[in-house]
Amino acid sequence: MLPPGQLSPCTATSRWGHGAEEWSRASRAPHILHVLTPLTSHSLLTGEVRAHLLPSKACRTPTSRSSSTVPQPLPPPLPKKTLARARSLPTHGVLSPSPTPAGQPPRPLTGSCSVDESQAGGDEARPACPPAELPFCSLDVELGLSLHDLHCPEAVHAVLAAQQLEGLRTVHSRLRARFLGGRPGPCRPHHSFRLLDSLPCVKSGDSLYYRIVQVDKEAWHVLAAKVPKPGAKEPHPWGLELQASLPPHFNLQGLCGQMPEGALPEAPWIGPVVLAAEVPERTVAQWLVEADAQRPPDFAWAVALMLLQLSRALEHLEARGATLTELRPENLLLMAPRGCAASGHQRLLLADFGRVHSRPSEALGAHALQLGRLLRTLLDRVPLVTPLTAGLERLAAQLARVQPSATLMRRALQALLWGPGYELRGRGTPLGPWLQVRRALLVLHFAQRAAAGEVPGLEDWLCCEYLVEATEASMGHALELLWG
Repeated sequence: MLPPGQLSPCTATSRWGHGAEEWSRASRAPHILHVLTPLTSHSLLTGEVRAHLLPSKACRTPTSRSSSTVPQPLPPPLPKKTLARARSLPTHGVLSPSPTPAGQPPRPLTGSCSVDESQAGGDEARPACPPAELPFCSLDVELGLSLHDLHCPEAVHAVLAAQQLEGLRTVHSRLRARFLGGRPGPCRPHHSFRLLDSLPCVKSGDSLYYRIVQVDKEAWHVLAAKVPKPGAKEPHPWGLELQASLPPHFNLQGLCGQMPEGALPEAPWIGPVVLAAEVPERTVAQWLVEADAQRPPDFAWAVALMLLQLSRALEHLEARGATLTELRPENLLLMAPRGCAASGHQRLLLADFGRVHSRPSEALGAHALQLGRLLRTLLDRVPLVTPLTAGLERLAAQLARVQPSATLMRRALQALLWGPGYELRGRGTPLGPWLQVRRALLVLHFAQRAAAGEVPGLEDWLCCEYLVEATEASMGHALELLWG
């Protein structure tokens, strides 16, 4: 039997509905991808071959109108097409399938190309082959494999693992651009504003949030006017200055500027207010009340995802030499991620910068005790004991004892959500092969979701971020914190 809190090998993949079968398919995943790519390229080239077999205009039978005893000069020959093989794997940092002319930068392989390259982009025309001798760019060349490497399974697996990692990096960056896109720019004097609701959309511990519209000629953005509550504690100016200087972060409330006094005569507040880029929908305290009434089956999983996002925000503060002196659920905001359904996992925003102070250099684990207390408060609402809840209980105890940094807290939460589990703890454990298997499974997961027409969500992005950044050393430190 496994000790309490142990995560089974299927725990990390159970969220995707694969179960134990994925572990048997994992070793075949690289070979599957290696076989499917040539087939896809062949099917695309079939149509191009058919196009070259059709007769050109110069070879068509003359009609009666054009018939004459005087021979007509033939038109100049049509330019021959140079076909490029369809690329279905990420190709950043690998060999180009065709030589690059001197003095020109190599072009990235971004997708299939069936146009005449001699007329595309003003590049110099490349020598074309007759229709009977179509150029064939070997997939092995694209991947950087030689004939000798094909006889070495280790070399093939290494190349496929590198391609999978590069593909996951691309997916992660595109999802990040999607979730953080649409952010309005800073407010300008010529901008006008309109109040959407006379009542606040959210009441946090220290602020009231009103939905307003920022109008700039033909463009408009929905923002949130952050109004201090009457009688609220005076915010610390150092934290507010820090918030105004931060670059966009997924889990930190961003500011667009200040609305001057009198810009909205019908506003239910007096004086200038700051404008937040994100419009919150509820607080964590309100979400807990709703969860107590509904008893969602995945409550523990949602709690772990929220704490993971909170640790990401705290990690950014610690990197800036800052610490949050008081962590309260009523000052943690929630909203649906951009492009995601409101019923899915929520995006968490740390907005209480009025309680952010400069951190002493010796206080490296200043947030661990607060996060541990919040975790215990949330776990009191979990009705059932599962491997995940047992792991979260273990983490709460370790946070009070070890007081790690926010970075190590984030890695521990990632390990509880997606592995590796308790059975892989200890020195000498092959965490590298485990990581390669998990990356291959995530590639298959994205492929299955795409084939079904589904859009990746917040959980997919956070898992992708973990597997892209994880190393054997980082996972080992997380397991040591949890089970050491």
